[in-house]
Amino acid sequence: MAALPILVLLALASGLNAYKNPHYAPNRSVNVHLFEWKWDDIAAECERFLGPKGFGGIQVSPPNENVVLRNNNRPWWERYQSMSYKLVTRSGNEEQFKNMVRRCNAAGVRIYVDAVINHMTGEPVENVGTGGSTAVFRDWYYPAVPYTRDHFNWPPCGINGEDYNNNAWRVRNCELVGLKDLDQSNEHVRQMIVNYMNKLISLGVAGFRIDAAKHMWPEDMRVIFSRLHNLNTDHGFAPNSRPYIYQEVIDYGGEAVSRDEYTPIGAVTEFKAGLELSNAFRRNNQLRWLSTWGPQWGLLANGDALTFIDNHDNERGHGGGGGLLTYKEPRAYKAAIAFLLAHPYGEPQIMSSFHFLDSEVGPPMDYNQNIISPSINSDGSCGNGWVCQHRWRQIYAMVGFRNAAGNTGINDWWDNGSNQIAFCRGNRAFIAFNNDNWSLNQNLQTCLPAGTYCDVISGDKVNNSCRGKTVNVDSNGRANIILGNNEYDIMMAIHVGPEVKNHY
Repeated sequence: MAALPILVLLALASGLNAYKNPHYAPNRSVNVHLFEWKWDDIAAECERFLGPKGFGGIQVSPPNENVVLRNNNRPWWERYQSMSYKLVTRSGNEEQFKNMVRRCNAAGVRIYVDAVINHMTGEPVENVGTGGSTAVFRDWYYPAVPYTRDHFNWPPCGINGEDYNNNAWRVRNCELVGLKDLDQSNEHVRQMIVNYMNKLISLGVAGFRIDAAKHMWPEDMRVIFSRLHNLNTDHGFAPNSRPYIYQEVIDYGGEAVSRDEYTPIGAVTEFKAGLELSNAFRRNNQLRWLSTWGPQWGLLANGDALTFIDNHDNERGHGGGGGLLTYKEPRAYKAAIAFLLAHPYGEPQIMSSFHFLDSEVGPPMDYNQNIISPSINSDGSCGNGWVCQHRWRQIYAMVGFRNAAGNTGINDWWDNGSNQIAFCRGNRAFIAFNNDNWSLNQNLQTCLPAGTYCDVISGDKVNNSCRGKTVNVDSNGRANIILGNNEYDIMMAIHVGPEVKNHY
């Protein structure tokens, strides 16, 4: 009888973690958000770059039909105004989506869908969706689903700014920026959402980002998630694998809705991680304090957190927590991402953007408002208006670093009492940062076997030579680490590992 409580506890723990496994293929990590990419382009990118570079997964833009906002010049946020659950958008149709998922899974790269299930559209002037559906907005009637007025929170109300501080009911039952708010406690609504998500699971996706989760009741989410199918074993997933679920809950503290209400049912987006690392690498906080990085900073528990520096909302100044680093400040941004990926805390995601000046503008498009594919330049970077941070050497190199480090922890931390830090990941990887106004020149423990290593930040290793710096590690694991304060990058990194061998 004494064993029964232990079994119950184990079952409980298993249930709590059921939706927190991203199901990466072996020796892979890191989820990249290919924001507004087309399905055919994603499939090609999986095969030519993301798979070979060891990326673990991709968050794709919402694949369900949205309203077409031609009068607004097709802003990015039209993708978040659903007309139906048909798989037709500017990114492609259902067949193209299915082909993309199959090809990416074959390349070892998982697909996570941005699921818009909190609401439908607002009341735009236009009334046609990307799949040809229409709606009667003033009657809350979406025949292509179908939804009627009975399926929305009623009577309608709008969320006011002060509601976030003191009224959780209004945050979850009123309309977010005028978008018609679905009632997830309604059985028909639940079933329509479950059918949509299960169809995507049948096509081979590995999980979901739950858009606007903060605006839905956790108990309703729990019911919906419990009805989802296991992942499709035909796409290489182990039997009985539950989908990875990370819920968008913007919580910087002190609000009526807490992220902690959602961690029992899935992972949660940890917005504070990007804010704190942006502060640190902007020198608003000293890097030495990162020795305690993780829950001690008021962050979520390790297994609960989807971490990132920026996402599609807050790189545009939306979603709270202003002052984040983005691609527009590349030196500090790359360093913040390097720390995010070097440290074992959380499941990291990186943003892959298109250029913008106006925060409303949608992806690069032609005269017919069709999305233009990214072009690939001779140096591997993107053109046609796409930033493609995932193709920046400093970022994809750190994906390789994280893969090489595996499940090792942090050891042999060093700092100078200011903004120069270094640490090992077990005996597999070493990284150093210099964010001071003077040079770093120290003999440090790298924890690596003796040998000559390529610094993967300053250059790729090609055949048997380094395109960037080399680091000589002696028989005691020590090396002279030199990082000038005016160098192109704030950091340097070396590692061993099964994916990229940097010693010879």
